[in-house]
Amino acid sequence: MERTSDAGPIHVLVTAIGGGGHGDQILKALRLAKPGRYRLFGADQNPSCPQRSMVERFVTLPAAHAPRYMDALLTVCRNWGVQALFHGCEPELNVFAKHRSAIDAAGIFLPINRTELIEQCMDKAATNQRLAELGFPSPRFARVSDIDELVAIDWFPVVVKPAVGSGGSANVFIAQNQRELRALADYLGLGTLAGHFMVQEYVGTPEEEFTVGVLHGLDGEYINSIAVRRHLKGGLNVRTAVVNRTANAQLGPRLVISSGISHGDIGRFDSVTAQCRDIATKLGSTGPLNVQCRVVDGVVKVFEINPRFSGTTSIRAMVGFNEPDILLRRHLLGERIEVDFGYREATILRGLTEYFVPDQPQDEVTA
Repeated sequence: MERTSDAGPIHVLVTAIGGGGHGDQILKALRLAKPGRYRLFGADQNPSCPQRSMVERFVTLPAAHAPRYMDALLTVCRNWGVQALFHGCEPELNVFAKHRSAIDAAGIFLPINRTELIEQCMDKAATNQRLAELGFPSPRFARVSDIDELVAIDWFPVVVKPAVGSGGSANVFIAQNQRELRALADYLGLGTLAGHFMVQEYVGTPEEEFTVGVLHGLDGEYINSIAVRRHLKGGLNVRTAVVNRTANAQLGPRLVISSGISHGDIGRFDSVTAQCRDIATKLGSTGPLNVQCRVVDGVVKVFEINPRFSGTTSIRAMVGFNEPDILLRRHLLGERIEVDFGYREATILRGLTEYFVPDQPQDEVTA
């Protein structure tokens, strides 16, 4: 799917732009692109989301799991002449992957990874298993579905999290002994509500935690990579921080889990990105992919892979690594993107932004 650069601005719809997730990040990144290149439209489940002021037109869509979601989405795309569609949350990523053929048939460019990799990476235990099969040193892990299985876990501290989902570090906890692990199993409803969860070895220190973007074209050709060494301090960026009470002093005085709102030092970090590029290539990535990892003795240890745009997409764009814009330019405008093109290195920090949202938002289009 290719168009000429003089055919007018590309009509782009970004969904789930509210809530501070990656939809918000994609939208901010596209707003940093060359002026006039895109007409930006937005959608969200919340009619009062503040990001509606950042798009030309806004629509309220039902939740991704609603039976009428795809019909409503495609109607909006048809009415607005949408040419490219970006998902803003993981439930929509799953729906888009499932209905990829319908979106393609509507003539809409869909910059997502291949369906098989999306499904694999959504299952954290399956991801770790695949990394081990490929020879990459990932943290020790176990998929747990019964309370009796916990007795075999003796490699504390551990991270306890849902085996599927948990974007933004939701329902992710640290256990430092069997008593805490069993308490978390009871709290999370192991064997009942939760079904099963993943217990993963806690590795490394907060000072060596990275979120790494490896970008391939949809044809599988490698484009570039970038890393953010996270600053894990403060309530905005840290979900959990506890004193290290284990005998493993190499982990540092505090055990920390990121909130998923990442900021910090952005750059090439050659050793880190090279290892993550190798991982993405061997996984067969065809699109955006984000590796969450810590570096231990120079070796990347992956604790999660998100086969999508990152929660750091906009701050990457601020240094010249604008992934949504790159894919649109490469695939729709036919531009040649230099492999490993240069970009700036910087420290970028985040804070809170206040928005004034009217009680009765104007110019809303409801599908």
